[in-house]
Amino acid sequence: MQQKESNRSAIIIIGILFFVFGFVTWLNGPLITYVKLAFELDTDSKAFLVTTAFYMAYFFLALPSSWVLEKTGMKKGMAMALFVMAIGTFLFGQFATHRNYSMCLVGLFVIGSGLSLLQIASNPYISIIGPIESAAQRISIVGICNKVAGITSPIILSAFVLKGISGLEGKVKAATDPQSKDAILNEFAAKIYTPYIIMSAVLVALGFWIMKSALPEVKSSEANVQPTGTDLSKEKTSLFQFPHLLLGSICIFFYVGAEVMAGDAIGTYGKGFGISTDYTKYFTSFTLGAMLLGYVIGLFTIPKYLSQKLALKISAILGIVFTITAYLSTGYLSVGFVAALGLANALMWPAIFPLAISGLGKFTEKGSALLIMGIAGGAIIPKIFAGLKEEYNFQMVFCALMIPCYMYILYYSIKGYKAGK
Repeated sequence: MQQKESNRSAIIIIGILFFVFGFVTWLNGPLITYVKLAFELDTDSKAFLVTTAFYMAYFFLALPSSWVLEKTGMKKGMAMALFVMAIGTFLFGQFATHRNYSMCLVGLFVIGSGLSLLQIASNPYISIIGPIESAAQRISIVGICNKVAGITSPIILSAFVLKGISGLEGKVKAATDPQSKDAILNEFAAKIYTPYIIMSAVLVALGFWIMKSALPEVKSSEANVQPTGTDLSKEKTSLFQFPHLLLGSICIFFYVGAEVMAGDAIGTYGKGFGISTDYTKYFTSFTLGAMLLGYVIGLFTIPKYLSQKLALKISAILGIVFTITAYLSTGYLSVGFVAALGLANALMWPAIFPLAISGLGKFTEKGSALLIMGIAGGAIIPKIFAGLKEEYNFQMVFCALMIPCYMYILYYSIKGYKAGK
């Protein structure tokens, strides 16, 4: 009974952390709109450096983060991650005010670095704090917190920073001299300062709270063994001896690429139909709303009615169907199908992560780091989209990138997850 209470408290704390990194992560969608105007970027490809800088941090910092966690433990590691994120949000707010795009990208990279450490600690933690077979259910619980934050953050940023942005774009175009244009853009850029400084202070406070909390330490080498209780990781000497993990890392790459395309690129997709920025700035919240619905479904169906493998298979098929229908339709209907991809994507992370780390034992932290490196898909796939759409039809490019992502995820749900087992 005491163990259940301890686990429940841990899930609540991890849920709060998932809310935090959901809030920060899903600001990237409206930030693409913000930086394109504030820094006078002439192409969407340059604006999508927001996601590139943010998500590439996961690739470069994932393995160093796992080494840090081995020294500090998961609890102290989570607190440290929040402090790093606080530094990043401060840097972004500070340099955005001065319209220094390069340093803003550095700030986003630092935020991504902190999130890399936080994700490597929190995802395996929530997966192994209870039976691995029901990990997707626990991830769905904290995922709801993540997506509620994801719905909220674009709305808040749009209301306080992007309000009346279409009119502002018109003023910038109508400005007759560089001084007038700079004055308008400086005033607009400065709006981001207060929200990011507040976020920085909140992250510092949360870091200290985590350090003082009753969050129990979990030893992955003892908790994450095979369902039979036999720790097969004792016979292994390298991560490369776990094919299901390696294939899972590739699966995470394609999944996150598809997730960011549906969440952060949806505004750019909508503008391809000539929809006003005053409306497209809210589109990320629609995708996150669909994801929230998916997490609620997962909460009540996994593992009672759906296995993690079956949930992943159904999700991949839905992704293929919604992508094709988005391509075959136009305007708001097409945007609606892109937003519906949030529903298809919702149960993918909760299913892929526990399937990929199952049975890693003493390799759990490094295996988790390898999976987190796959998050770089969120940097690469949307950037390819932003570049190719300058030359080709944006719907065709979107479909051509998304279908292979979901096809691979479907393969992993059928065969990939059991490779080498």
